[in-house]
Formats: sequence, structure tokens, C-alpha cells
Amino acid sequence: MSRYKRVFTIVVDSLGAGALPDAAEYGDAGTDTLGHISQRMEEFHIPNLQKLGMANLHPLKQVEPVERPMGYYAYLSEASVGKDTMTGHWEMMGLYITKPFKTFTENGFPKELLDELSERTGHVIIGNKSASGTEIIEELGEEEITTGHMIVYTSADSVLQICGNEETFDLNELYRCCEIAREITMKDEWKVGRVIARPYVGKKKGEFKRTSNRHDYALKPYGKTALNVLKDAGYDVISVGKIFDIFDGEGLTESNKSKSSVHGMEQTIEIAKRDFEGLCYVNLVDFDALWGHRRDVEGYAHELERFDEKLGELLGLLREDDLLLITADHGNDPTHTGTDHTRERVPFLAYSPSMEGFGKIDDSQNFAAVGATIADNFGVKMPDNTIGRSVLDKLK
Repeated sequence: MSRYKRVFTIVVDSLGAGALPDAAEYGDAGTDTLGHISQRMEEFHIPNLQKLGMANLHPLKQVEPVERPMGYYAYLSEASVGKDTMTGHWEMMGLYITKPFKTFTENGFPKELLDELSERTGHVIIGNKSASGTEIIEELGEEEITTGHMIVYTSADSVLQICGNEETFDLNELYRCCEIAREITMKDEWKVGRVIARPYVGKKKGEFKRTSNRHDYALKPYGKTALNVLKDAGYDVISVGKIFDIFDGEGLTESNKSKSSVHGMEQTIEIAKRDFEGLCYVNLVDFDALWGHRRDVEGYAHELERFDEKLGELLGLLREDDLLLITADHGNDPTHTGTDHTRERVPFLAYSPSMEGFGKIDDSQNFAAVGATIADNFGVKMPDNTIGRSVLDKLK
């Protein structure tokens, strides 16, 4: 019998909490996403995270530890090689990744890859750099419309993205080109986590708008995860945000796309009003996409404050047999150099209205403690060849 009927796992995308011991190997020595945000801000209001023990775990300039936190807290350290979204989430659900997904942030994609993509699609490629999707469309959209060339770009994530104007490039042609790109980037030296079709409309600068016809061509997880065993055992596995894309739909029974992190929390709040048995797995991407990569400390801090406000609403809806887990998938220190993710440990907060205890638990766990704990709660065995130890017995 399940100890908790519903588990809500919220991933605050990129909320790192201090450099891992091997961070220097990634160029990330001294990073601390949450700590450095606090240090740079004059004011920083996160009362609900404070009540859950965030400042007890990680010292913050403006936020005092509380005498009696509502739940338990610890740091989790990534065991896998890498610091990207897919590696973090896949490890969270039990997979140990030994080969990092390829990123092409610094110099764009290699000539050999682009030559093959150009030859097979029949399009001249323009762009080939790390960029914001909206900015690169403004820069190159008119050229693409006029010439039929194809905009290819990347970001700090392991992605290859292709833009296409729905009226002139054609949506089906965009999808065809992305399918070819996915096939090409299955090679080890070019293996990206996702190929993304980024359609847009408009005829000139200032009028371009991306549409909802985005399509992700993701890699499937290398093995079965906690999500698969939960689904196979008949439990609900509900995703919010980009979880569907990260796992290519594997192990999910329901998926909800989010327009923003605030919208993702609003969706989670609505799901909390429903009756279900199983997992609600949430990724809130704006912290990473809008603020971390753009090195915007103030924007990141305000996003955390907006999250905290919605978290208060969710806390008010939790039942005695609910468990809330809050964590992150990597860091993205907005005070650091460059625009890449940062190799950091992450916070782990656990709360249920039925808990009688509180305080610090062992920091020795890897990200996979999350999936192992969820599986343990529902009495299902983690798949073979997975990692992670449950901390369910620590949450009393």
C-alpha cells in the first residue's frame, strides 16, 4: 500500500546550489546559482521556500533559516557525466549517463554535419550559431523568406533547431528537414538530445511570431526509468512542461504543455484539485531559458519570487497523503561567464502535511534518489541497470 497517494515532483529548471567537486573540469569552479542570486539582490522574498527549509539548507543573504522547517532538505549531486537538461532528468528517474550529450554553443555545428544536412534537404543553411529563437528569426527571417535558405541554430542545451516560415518554407517541409537532421545527429560525434522544429509566421522584421506548431524530435531514454515502472503498475504519471520532450513521452499517461513557469504552476495547482494516484512531474523552464542563459540575475530572482507565490497556493491544496518534492536538474549561474549551464549540486526539499519530523538528511545521494523514492513509495521495483537509493524512510 502506498504511503503517499500522490507525489508532486517540481523541477525548478537550473536552480543549482553550489559547484560540484568536479566543476572545474567543466569550467564552472565557484558557481552557485541560488547563492549568487541572493548575494546580488537587495531584496529577495521567498517565504514559502523559506518555510520548507531552503535557507536552512543553503545560506541566503536576505532569507533567514527557520527554527522549525516544514519538511526535510538535502543537497543532491549529479553522478552522470554532463550538465544538461536531459542528463539531469534522466538521472533523476534512475539512468546513469556516461556519455554527455553534445553541445555546439561556442562555434556552431561542424561543417561536415551542415554539408550533409544541406545536401539531403536541398537547402542552403544560414545562422549556425547559439542564439535566442526570437532574435535569430528577426535577424534572418527575411532572408529565409526571400531565398528559401534554412535557419539552423543551437542554444546552450544539446539541441539543433531549425526555423521555417509556415507560409513560405511550409510546415511539412520544416518537419521533413528536422527528421533528416535527427537521423544525421544520431552519430556519436554529433549526437544532440533534441532536434526542434521552430515554425513562425510573418513577412518582415517586427512582425515575426513563433507558432504553437513546434515539434521536438527527442532521443528516447537509453533504458527503462521510474516513469515506466509506475505506468506499467497502473499508476498515473502526469507531466507538466517539457517533461514529455525530455523523455520522448516514455512512461507518461498524460502530458500538459506549459506557456511559462507561472503557467506550469497554475496547471499543477489545477491537477492538485483532481483525484489521481501516482506522480505529477513538473518542469519549470523559464528560470533556465529566460534568465540563466541570458545571465539576468534580477529576472531569475523575480521568477523565483513568482514561483514562491504559486507554491504557496499549491501548499494550501496538499492533502495528508500527498508528498511534495522540489529539486533541480543542473545549475545556470547568472553571475558566471558565458551562457552555458553550470555543473552544480541541487537542492532537494520534501514536504507532506502528514510529516511530524523535519530537518537535514544525508547529502550523499545522487539525483536518482528522486525516482527511487517515488518508486519505493508506490511499492514498485526500479528497472534493472538503474541507480539511486530511496530516502522514503527518512521522511517521517
